[in-house]
Amino acid sequence: MAPARSERDFQSIVRRLELALDASQIGVWEHNIDTDEMLWDGQMHRLYATGETSRAVTPSHWLGAIHPCDKERAADEFRQAIAGKENYSSQYRIIRPNGDVRYFRSRAHRYEDTTGITYIGAEWDITADVLLSQELSDQKTIAEARAVALESSTAQIAHAADHDYLTGLPNRRFFQKKFRELSDNNKERLAILHIDLDYFKQVNDTAGHAAGDVVLKSAAHMIASAVPENGFVARMGGDEFVVLLSDFGSLAELEMVAQHIVRLMKQGVTFGESLLQISASIGVAWVDDESATNLLAESEMALTRAKKQGRNRVEFFTPHLKADFSRERQVAERAKSGLDRDEFIAYYQVQVDARSKRIVGMEALARWQHPERGILQPISFLNILSSQGLLAELDAAILRAVLRDRQVWEKLGLKIPRIAVNTSASRLSDPSLPEQLRALHVTPNILSFELLETVFLDEIEDGVLGNIVALEQMGIDIEVDDFGSGHASIIGLLKIKPKRLKIDRRLVTPITTSREQRVLVRSIVEIGKALGIGVIAEGVETSEHAKLLRRLGCDTLQGHTIAYPVSADDMQILLANDQRILV
Repeated sequence: MAPARSERDFQSIVRRLELALDASQIGVWEHNIDTDEMLWDGQMHRLYATGETSRAVTPSHWLGAIHPCDKERAADEFRQAIAGKENYSSQYRIIRPNGDVRYFRSRAHRYEDTTGITYIGAEWDITADVLLSQELSDQKTIAEARAVALESSTAQIAHAADHDYLTGLPNRRFFQKKFRELSDNNKERLAILHIDLDYFKQVNDTAGHAAGDVVLKSAAHMIASAVPENGFVARMGGDEFVVLLSDFGSLAELEMVAQHIVRLMKQGVTFGESLLQISASIGVAWVDDESATNLLAESEMALTRAKKQGRNRVEFFTPHLKADFSRERQVAERAKSGLDRDEFIAYYQVQVDARSKRIVGMEALARWQHPERGILQPISFLNILSSQGLLAELDAAILRAVLRDRQVWEKLGLKIPRIAVNTSASRLSDPSLPEQLRALHVTPNILSFELLETVFLDEIEDGVLGNIVALEQMGIDIEVDDFGSGHASIIGLLKIKPKRLKIDRRLVTPITTSREQRVLVRSIVEIGKALGIGVIAEGVETSEHAKLLRRLGCDTLQGHTIAYPVSADDMQILLANDQRILV
């Protein structure tokens, strides 16, 4: 009975094993090396989708199903296992009859008995695992590529944040970072060359912004080419650049670098078929074994001095310069409060008819009624107010003073001639100017606005031209001051159609000794008459000036031989008396 029971137990184990193999979809195979016979179980046929059930198969069942790209390798691995008397292991693709490609893994043990050498193995489908692994690998590759792209993008963003988009130079942010790094090391000499392009706005206004961009890029290249290896160049914004030099040799080296930049700029910049003329002003400040905290501010002071001294030059910072700027700042602050307190008043210089010698007008001139220093001339405050951008406010303050004085004179029943008020270009270009004047209820035909600053009348902006039209509609005349100084042209006169033009005193003064100057003044008078524009000669310092100008045909005379500027109270007395002045 025992043998029968053992046989049943054995068969039970075999059935269980078959069920387990079937459930796991693992196929079992045998390959007798000596006879080249192969046996497959049913699961092998199902894995290979042969549609057969026979246990006996030929090697072509296996090799014929393997993917052409894997066939040679799989066969070689089986031959190597046989030759080496080793177990067999391989992984390959098969192609089922319907064209479906599957990935298989095959393992076999070498078994040797009286029948010969046999490999008994198993195979199973690992397609899902392979595809998942491939997907994970692909995702990893994608992730790595994205990481590289992100790193590159981050680097590009960081570069863009630290560099100027137009010139490619480091920007103000990068400069400040570099400056902090170098200034923290007090052992090094440190210098800043502060560079500003002269009259860059005119390039934009006359040649266009595309030309301006070309100038900026060319200037950046010139500056960078002139700076030694220990230099750092940055664009601070607009037409402003800085050069940061560390551990330089001497002040002579700084001077050499700065002058080289000035010379390069004077070569001009080619734009299309035009050569754009440019120049640069440079302020230089340096420290040696001391704090560099104020270095940038000091280089700016030196730059400002270079521009005040005529531009196209190099200026070095000195303690004296700092003291001057400190005084100017104090004056500027005091002047600002003075504007708020109506401390700026009008003095008046009369203008007389060249023939009748009667007063036909007067020019209002700015004075500062300083609480401690008394009446101050424009030389004490005009340039400071200009540097602070306060000329328009000064113009407005003087206009208010003129209207107040005129109101007092009107109440006294005095005959008041036209009053000319100096007007800066910044005020004339203010879009709100007509509205401001309407709020003052200016009576028509009592005022003239003199264009005080340099105005390129041939390139006058539409906004300025619109304001001039609005002024004329309000009964306010336009006069061109300093005519003949090279800023106004015949085309400009035709465009704005001023009521009067005033000949520059620098042309009037020499007429008593220079025939050429007399001819020039006569030509200006003739231009005025041809265009129907009145001509005023200022700078009439002697009676001989007055006689010559009368003969040359000037309509109106103004100068010290006629009358000095006087206060509103003194002008009131003059208006109350005979208005004819002997000259």
